[in-house]
Amino acid sequence: MTDEPEVLVRIEGAVGRITLNRPQALHALTTNMCRIMIEALTTWIDNPIVKLVMIDHTGERGFCAGGDIRMLADSGAGDGKLAREFFFTEYRLNTLLHDYPKTLVAVMDGITMGGGVGLSRPCRFRVATERTTFAMPETGIGLFPDVGGGWFLSRMSGHVGLWLALTGARIKAADCELTCIATDYVESARLPQLKARIVADPAAIETLLTQFEGDAGRPPLAAHQDEIARLFAGDSVEAIMAALEAADSDWAREQLAVLKTKSPQTMKVAFRQLRLGGAMKRFADNMAMEYRIGARVVQRHDFLEGVRAVIVDKDNAPRWDPPTLEGVSEAMLDGIFARLPSAEEWTPLP
Repeated sequence: MTDEPEVLVRIEGAVGRITLNRPQALHALTTNMCRIMIEALTTWIDNPIVKLVMIDHTGERGFCAGGDIRMLADSGAGDGKLAREFFFTEYRLNTLLHDYPKTLVAVMDGITMGGGVGLSRPCRFRVATERTTFAMPETGIGLFPDVGGGWFLSRMSGHVGLWLALTGARIKAADCELTCIATDYVESARLPQLKARIVADPAAIETLLTQFEGDAGRPPLAAHQDEIARLFAGDSVEAIMAALEAADSDWAREQLAVLKTKSPQTMKVAFRQLRLGGAMKRFADNMAMEYRIGARVVQRHDFLEGVRAVIVDKDNAPRWDPPTLEGVSEAMLDGIFARLPSAEEWTPLP
């Protein structure tokens, strides 16, 4: 245990600084961390001193590895109250960031997954480094690509967002730039100087990012964009699996092998989530949908089993239920996506 605050909040010059400070847990988000960030961001909206908000992290291992999965699983195995409280608060933070009236910049130096994607993706400027690894790996633990995944993954061109959601693929900085997950690439050694220059002159951030821009190299994903666009265009997860089986390429066989390890329930949830989210007009509506999903799947077998297999026992041999895509019925999905009682529905900050 440590007496260090989980989030460091301060104003430097005209820049509001939010620094994640749980390095031993790769800055995995807690409900308290989300509350601290909400309080700072709401206070700064009406503070004329603050012109720009920068979100970064302490240490060198990662920006944010997601949410506090063990807490979610422990809660889900019981009454689920703490898990729902976390999702409710985190999604309010995601929506506040999405609708924020001032310039936001996220420095994604290292692992950026799950909850870290929810913090960075709404920002106008998203800086990757040679240490950046992006992923939405939730299908591997029976969860789903939340924190706005239904909104931003569905809006990525050529079905790349759906590919990321279903496979949980990990991509590095060059691919993050290619897919617009990152807006800029800066070598990690130059970040202290870049941050100091932004604090000194936040109005010059675009010029500064151009000055500090490095070369992320060739994006490996570019070689497979056409395949993704073609093979992930199906109108169901089963259709995508069939297309991958019919395709005669090593890459397609690799994707198929990966998908066969994922939770069938979660893959179908993610597919429907992106379909519905892609048609929505308001980010808050997407988050209300994701809260309904989260409130339910956190107590379902696949999430508890996924956490057991991947995080607790680490045998990486989850026993999914249902074990096949065919076993995941439309009625089951309807139940996961159904509206909650009115008193339990998610709402954005007033």
